Amino acid sequence: EGTAPLNLYIEEEYVRASPGGAGGVKSITNYAPVMKAIAKAKDRGFSDVLYLDAINKKYLEEVSSCNIFIVKGNVISTPATNGTILEGVTRKSIIEIAKDHGYQVEERPVAVDELVDADEVFCTGTAVGVALVGSITYRNKRIEFRSEGRLVCQQLYSTLVGLQTGRIEDKKGWTLEIN
Repeated sequence: EGTAPLNLYIEEEYVRASPGGAGGVKSITNYAPVMKAIAKAKDRGFSDVLYLDAINKKYLEEVSSCNIFIVKGNVISTPATNGTILEGVTRKSIIEIAKDHGYQVEERPVAVDELVDADEVFCTGTAVGVALVGSITYRNKRIEFRSEGRLVCQQLYSTLVGLQTGRIEDKKGWTLEIN
């Protein structure tokens, strides 16, 4: 919250992770392969890179260091963790919080074509927390998403921070009070 929405670029030349590799684990080896693509995107004015799957190059995987979520109505879709996507703690927490708020959450292959119909897109990760995506550019076409008004990501982020700071009662046993 309080930061500008992300402006992502979909990379088609480089892949972040391949099946059978280390994409699903937190490892420094997952950051080196993305450096060239990130530099290229930043030179073109983008915030970060959204990667496609290595096999078909048509399904969303993740952003360089965070997971991606697509909102359409009451449904929140995020790529299934299949060995190439990190099972992030923030991702898992947001999925649980979203379900608690009554959203239908789908963990499945999410085709790049689905972005056109998305109401909202956001990312989650340890470093970004929950970050709104304002636009995604794919094959020189910029798709813009809702970035004002009542946003799903703001609702989920507020709940997460409320749990972390003790402003919301933790009924999940996620927090530990240290005396």
